[in-house]
Amino acid sequence: MSALPTPVPTAAPRSVSADAPEARLEPMTAARLDAVMAIEQRAYSHPWSRGNFLDTLSAGHLAQCLLADDTLIGYFVAMPGYQEVHLLNITVAPDYQRQGWALLMLDALALWARGHQAEWVWLEVRLSNARAQQVYLRRGFARVGLRKRYYPAAHGEREDAVVMSLRVAAP
Repeated sequence: MSALPTPVPTAAPRSVSADAPEARLEPMTAARLDAVMAIEQRAYSHPWSRGNFLDTLSAGHLAQCLLADDTLIGYFVAMPGYQEVHLLNITVAPDYQRQGWALLMLDALALWARGHQAEWVWLEVRLSNARAQQVYLRRGFARVGLRKRYYPAAHGEREDAVVMSLRVAAP
């Protein structure tokens, strides 16, 4: 699996103040997992485990870290398939949320997917996560289905997932 060119320089999102540092995408590595895990555990009630991240790295999935200077702002993990890419995890550190960084990572993923002849990007998002759904809709994703009892929830319960897709190939 080829990663995004390293490093991929990116500008700060428009919603970030003009004095914000420039950010770049670099491959996620095992050496960065302590910082990734610290964000993952702060951001989610049911975070991925270190083993989940190690498995994705071993499988060669596209795993990218968004860095500003030496600060980890966010990351994403995506799994390529035949003519599609499945976004498995996208996370922005809580201190950097609502600043446009997720949009920047989604744009980078869509660009990578097009460059690898994918037609679609797919993802699941918790039904209760309206804010994330709005981010995806803003980037052109459409709600296309529902997976019943997909995610673990509090007290041993399960939560439905909204399935969303984005066509990245030219029509």
